[in-house]
Amino acid sequence: MSTTTKPLYGILLVMCAGLLLASHDGVSKYLTHIYPLIMIIWLRYFVQTVAMVILFFPKMRWAILRTQRPWLQLARGMSLLSISLLFISGLRYIPLAEATAVIFLAPLIVTVLSAAILHEKVSKAQWVAVCVGFLGVVLIVRPGGALFTPAILFPVSASFCFAVYQLITRRLASTDHAVTSNFLSGLFGTLVLTVLLPGQYTLDVAQIDLVFMLALGLLAMTAHMLLTMALKYSSAATLAPFTYAQIIFAGVVGYMAFGQLPDIYSIFGVLIISCSGLVVAYLQHYAANTSA
Repeated sequence: MSTTTKPLYGILLVMCAGLLLASHDGVSKYLTHIYPLIMIIWLRYFVQTVAMVILFFPKMRWAILRTQRPWLQLARGMSLLSISLLFISGLRYIPLAEATAVIFLAPLIVTVLSAAILHEKVSKAQWVAVCVGFLGVVLIVRPGGALFTPAILFPVSASFCFAVYQLITRRLASTDHAVTSNFLSGLFGTLVLTVLLPGQYTLDVAQIDLVFMLALGLLAMTAHMLLTMALKYSSAATLAPFTYAQIIFAGVVGYMAFGQLPDIYSIFGVLIISCSGLVVAYLQHYAANTSA
């Protein structure tokens, strides 16, 4: 049986990736209250880069650096680093579940950018789903609510960077190896943050916190590799609904680690964003099948 006929494997891999990413964000939220932000993110990228060298360089050798689109790879690295800096900065002030829901605006923003920049055709139904999704954010960040603060701009900005990241990744998928793209993005983040690191670190780190810091890179790398593997077993359209499980996992991690539970308005906002994203994914899949 070929791997493409095992959708259940792909679904399980995506959900495992969502759990790892939610755990990564929970650990990041904990650490940012104690240690400098640049230090935490630098260690995450450094560990990921070293781990990928150990795992993939013996087989791929210098092909791990081979790209046909170096400028797009640079833009992808900048987008990913921006996501990390903005989203983890926001986690200092925003509950985990709500911040995760906001960043899941990215598929909706991708639809807008696809129409504005790539001039792709977007149906009226897709535009309605996008508008409804943004209303979900308004419900979460409502005037007078606890999250109606400037800090919400961190995850909102991260969602725009995530949308750009997804568009670039989609373009690179046809020319560059997935391992190369992930390695180059990690290497870019490591080099940039190494320049910013002086004065942004401390050597006074508890042993358990050092373990958490080292785990960040492994969690992120493993999650991204699981997502790549999942696409070998099932289509992106089939997997799309299950990526939203990360919001549920984020809620569980947020409650267990920080005692934070979304209020009823935020829960409705999360549901609206998730449903809108699913509608957009379905409509894109339907349009692709219709035009095929």
